[in-house]
Amino acid sequence: MPKKIKFIWIGKLKKSYWQAAVDSYLKKLSKYYAIQEVCLKDAPGSFSAEKRLEVEGEAIQKKVTTGDRLISLDSKGKQFTSVSFARCLQRWHQDPALQPCFIIGGSFGLSAGLKEKSHLLLSFGSLTLPHELARVILLEQLYRAATILSNHPYHH
Repeated sequence: MPKKIKFIWIGKLKKSYWQAAVDSYLKKLSKYYAIQEVCLKDAPGSFSAEKRLEVEGEAIQKKVTTGDRLISLDSKGKQFTSVSFARCLQRWHQDPALQPCFIIGGSFGLSAGLKEKSHLLLSFGSLTLPHELARVILLEQLYRAATILSNHPYHH
């Protein structure tokens, strides 16, 4: 049975360059993993930040299953080196009951409730990134992790 990775994102990629980068890394990553991608609509822009977080958080939670290991991106989360991230990915796949499920929220991030339910909050640093760029970075790092684990020379 192939190893799986699930993604739940808020927001459609509006710029062609973001979409091209995401498509490129998803194609590369699909050589190593079965990919499931769930893209949800942003909450209406007329909503307050709190209401947007609530609505988007509820939409995300409806797509989460009991077999998902929730790994949510958050600037206050844990940081990894590429090699340590690869080792974590390897460990996560050793548990057949849970598949890694990476979550990226909308422009205001993720609701507190969703963060609490996450198995891990993952950070790419304390800088705030556009969620489109965070998506590209996550996919690149997952591809890098896959190549590290398979001794492919991409990492070095």
